[in-house]
This record gives sequence, structure tokens and C-alpha cells, in this order.
Amino acid sequence: FCSSTFSFAITTPYLNYIFTLHVYKLIASRTITTFCYTNPSTWSSLSYGCPSFSVVRKVSSTLEDVLESSAKGNLSENLRVAGDLAPQVYLQKFSWDLAKYPVKQPLRAISDVISKDVSHIEEELKTRYSKYNTLKGNLQQLERKSTGSLLTRNIADLVKKEDFVLNSEYLITLVVIIPKLMSDDWIKAYERLSVKVVPRSSRLVFEDSEHQLVTVTIFRTVQDEFKSKCRENKFMVRDFQYDENEIQAGKDELDKLSAEKKKKFGPLVKWLKINFGEAFVAWMHIKALRVFTESVLRYGLPVNFQAMLVRPVKKNHKRMKEILNQLYGHLDSTALSSQHLSSMEIPGFSMMPSDYYAYVFYKITMDMLEPSR
Repeated sequence: FCSSTFSFAITTPYLNYIFTLHVYKLIASRTITTFCYTNPSTWSSLSYGCPSFSVVRKVSSTLEDVLESSAKGNLSENLRVAGDLAPQVYLQKFSWDLAKYPVKQPLRAISDVISKDVSHIEEELKTRYSKYNTLKGNLQQLERKSTGSLLTRNIADLVKKEDFVLNSEYLITLVVIIPKLMSDDWIKAYERLSVKVVPRSSRLVFEDSEHQLVTVTIFRTVQDEFKSKCRENKFMVRDFQYDENEIQAGKDELDKLSAEKKKKFGPLVKWLKINFGEAFVAWMHIKALRVFTESVLRYGLPVNFQAMLVRPVKKNHKRMKEILNQLYGHLDSTALSSQHLSSMEIPGFSMMPSDYYAYVFYKITMDMLEPSR
């Protein structure tokens, strides 16, 4: 294929590109032409054997997810092909990559090479993204523990050493979470929840919009009784023991995961940007192979046709197909007949519109994100 065999028309920004094939001229390798004609079974591998488009979407969706809440720009600015070309521009300038996919090879071999390249990208994407997601998930889990309600969050960063009686054989300091509306009830009741509560030992350490975090010192022998009484009075005793080594280890783990995520972010974004381009190039080469293959199978030899890219205004799709049918309907009368039948309204019988035309037709959807997005 040569870039001169493709023409491109732009009428309005719209994300659906359409391959239409006209019987005219095409520069192509006779080796491929002969193989296409004598081995039509290869068509199935071109239609279903290469997951290029799905991989393009997976890579772009992953890139969007990784770039989320970063300062690396929006998704469209990062989706580039063959260096720094936007996908639409690459389509306009498409030419067959002779170095990567030599046309002297059989069509099956070219298709297998493309499929292998795309499958390799897909497998590596799974591995890289899985590792990054695991790291991201562990970091988010630790971050969530340091925020949220006092009933569940990590309170290690809220208390200080002086809030506790440490290394005592008889005394222990407990951390209690009290609803704000019950703070007066706590002050009046805590000394009487057990017979061995240190008087006036309750201290307010931290509070949010709903709860207060207080400490209270009691004798170790009445821990169970005190906790039971707290539950009866809707006060929650948190299972917490002050340990400077454990608190520091938790902070170090958070810092370590945060640093590791930043370290992996750059290389992952770079890999995704490069391999989006690689997957997109592979997808376009599969499209070109499909256009060429079906054209030879449909119109026969010698090769005499031209491939073109059309970018119509959305509302003009129907009009465009009508004009193409007028120009090329004589090439295959059965195509017009099937379209006419599918457009007929027969009571009690429904027919889907036909995708078979007198010309070879492929739709290229430029929405690079998964449909669910």
C-alpha cells in the first residue's frame, strides 16, 4: 500500500471514520494478491483473530485511569501515534510499514505477526496494570485508615505519648470514642462506670463533627468491666495500645508506598503512550488488510481498485450511502436488492438493515474508551 492510495475528507469534527472502497486503482504486491485470492480462509483470521481494537481501547482506558487526578494533561493530549501524531492525522497520512510488515510475506504470516504484536501488548498491559493497581490499592487502604470517622480511622497520628500512662504494672490508659451529643453524659458517668477508675483522668484528645476522642486511665484489673459498661452507655472503647515503634512503622509504610507509586507512575504512563500508538498502528494495518482482502475476493483479478477514507457529517451518513450506491451499485446488484428488502415494512416481520454494499465498507470508530465509560 502507498499513502497516495488514500484520500481524506474532513467536513466537521466527528469521531466515526469510514473506509469505502472504489473500483479504481491500487498499488499492491502481486504476492499478496495471489495469496488473498487462493486462500480466502485467511479472511476469518483478519475478521476475528486480531483483537487490535479492543487492545487499543484497553490501553487508552488504562491511560485515562492512571492519568486521573494528575497534572499530565487530558487523555486526548496523550493519545499519539507514530511519534507525535494524533490518531486522526495518522489516518490521513497512513502508509504501509514495509519494514515492520514486509509485503512479500504471505497474508497469513503478516496477520499472525500483527496478532502476535497486539497479544504481547495485551499481556504486558495486564501485568503492568495489575502491579500498579495493587500498589495503588494498598496505598489507598492506608490513606483511608487515616481519614474518616473516629469509629474506624487510624488514631495513631492523633494521640501523643503524654496522653498515656505507659509501663505501669497496675494502670492502663484506654481510648474511648464518644458521640458529641453525649459528651456531658460521659463527664458525669465515666468515674462511676467501675470502682477503680482514676478520678479526673479523662482528657479530650481530638474531635470531629460527630465524635470526640478521649482518654481515660483505669486499673488493669477492671478493663473488661469498664468496657462492658461503656458499651451499655453507647461509648466505644477503641482497641489501641500506644507503641512508638509500630506508629513509626505505619508512617514509614505509607511514605514507602507513596514514593513507590510516584516512581512507577512515570514509566507506566510512558509505556501506555508508546503502546497505544503501537496497538493503533496494528489496528489500522489489519483494517487495510481486510479492505484489500475482501476487495480481491469480491472483485477478483487483476487488482484494480482504490481505498479511501471519508469523514462525513453525522446527519449526512444516509445521504453519503445513497450517493455511493448510485455511483457503484452496478458492481453488485444483489447488494442493492438486500438493502431494498431490509428497508421494506412487512406487517408482522422485522428485518435488520443490511451491512452489505456494492462497495467494500468498514467503519472505524475513533472513540478510544471502553463503551462503559
